[in-house]
Amino acid sequence: MHHDSLATVGLLLLAAGSSSRLARPKQLLPYQGQTLLRHAAEVAAASPCRPLVLVTGALHDELLPEIDGLPFHVVRNDAWADGMGGSIATGLQELESAFEVHNVDAVVVMLCDQPLLTPELIGELIVQFQATQQPVVASAYAGTQGVPALFGRAIFPQLLALRGASGARELLQQYNHLPTVDFPGGATDVDTEAQYAAL
Repeated sequence: MHHDSLATVGLLLLAAGSSSRLARPKQLLPYQGQTLLRHAAEVAAASPCRPLVLVTGALHDELLPEIDGLPFHVVRNDAWADGMGGSIATGLQELESAFEVHNVDAVVVMLCDQPLLTPELIGELIVQFQATQQPVVASAYAGTQGVPALFGRAIFPQLLALRGASGARELLQQYNHLPTVDFPGGATDVDTEAQYAAL
């Protein structure tokens, strides 16, 4: 990969969970006139990332209308209840089988419940990846490093090995001195009704 060419970066949008702490699926919660999932999907589609993969799980058919007209490939993680790790692995497997993965330099992992995420921030992750040549770039917020995060191809085997509740964050913790992009709104997520009410 050369500095003068833009990296080819895929994206996994994780929407497999059952929103166990909410009485309703967070993916379909209204936000600014659309659902959280549609909002996230439009952010992803407006980013430099291609190809785009949506990982479903607890819900599948109900989510498909939310990506209507957007260039997403969809895969269902049947073992969604085991946690985020398997959804990342499932999404990356789909990326590898459905596309010429040797052309993909990295993958961004994002969630559907960080409504303050912008396409520009995703672009910043890619810029940092190219500038630093580091295999992992994370978002920094609330004193921690988290998603959305970018993982270079060198890390793909570790992503494919993820299982259970260990997701991107556990992987990020293995790396010291990660390049990061400030994401002041990163701590704004939706796991409870109170958090949703505060949006």
